[in-house]
Amino acid sequence: MHDLISSNKRRTVLLMTVFIGLLVLVGMSVGVLVGNGAAGTVIALVLAGGTAFASYWKADKIALAVSRAIPADPAVYPRLHNLVEGLCIAGGLPKPGVYVIEDEAPNAFATGRNPQHAAIAVTTGLLDKMNRVELEGVVAHELSHIRNYDILVSTLAVTMVGAVAILTDVAIRLMWWNGGRVARDGDRDNGSNPLAFVGLALLILAPLFARLMHAAVSRNRESLADASACQMTRYPPGLISALEKLRDDVTVTHSASMATAHLWIEQPLSGVGDAGRLARFHNLFNTHPPIEERIARLKEI
Repeated sequence: MHDLISSNKRRTVLLMTVFIGLLVLVGMSVGVLVGNGAAGTVIALVLAGGTAFASYWKADKIALAVSRAIPADPAVYPRLHNLVEGLCIAGGLPKPGVYVIEDEAPNAFATGRNPQHAAIAVTTGLLDKMNRVELEGVVAHELSHIRNYDILVSTLAVTMVGAVAILTDVAIRLMWWNGGRVARDGDRDNGSNPLAFVGLALLILAPLFARLMHAAVSRNRESLADASACQMTRYPPGLISALEKLRDDVTVTHSASMATAHLWIEQPLSGVGDAGRLARFHNLFNTHPPIEERIARLKEI
């Protein structure tokens, strides 16, 4: 498990490096298309550093606030606190903050920058629909995200995706307002510069690449958390039964948003599971593996 945590830390550094590199390329493209390559690169670096720092320190509070999570009163939710405390002792983790979300859909997520500054949130629908062993499996899954530092990787990834999207959107709007021209060297038309076409293509494709990278990272960590949860509880049937209930439940998690979708134990938004001609293309953007695949892997343990 220590090797796994070290691997995730290395992946965090690699992920941040790739995203920052993508932001730099986007910034350079902005410079080519708008007028100043150096300034665009500096803006990209500042934006990347600022968003990464902000996400590292405040993403847990933002995710809880956006999801309308409130602290779980131990007197009202003794079973939940008991399960969290027992699993934390078994897993050698400090107890995270425990929150509840008023939502009839069964779901849960974990957030925070490290095990010492983490929180888990579960919906009232999850508490109502899961028995003790199933709820234990779900809580173990979320605690596994904390122990494996998955939440840090996912938080940084989604923040950098947002930074790429914002920068490209601003650049395209500036181009629209400026008529695609650069006021320099006698108002020379930028359309004759081959780099302008490369920059424009990058601006269009960068958000797509960023989303694909983030989705791939998120799917891998969901499968890993399932296996780690079974290791923590020593009872795979508990999580298997919980995933089967999540699979069969069709209630949409109203407390979720596109910004937090990757955090939840199950894909929380409607519109997934497309079985049409473009199903394979759509699946590339899913932040979670299909539940059937997750259940099949756990049954092999």
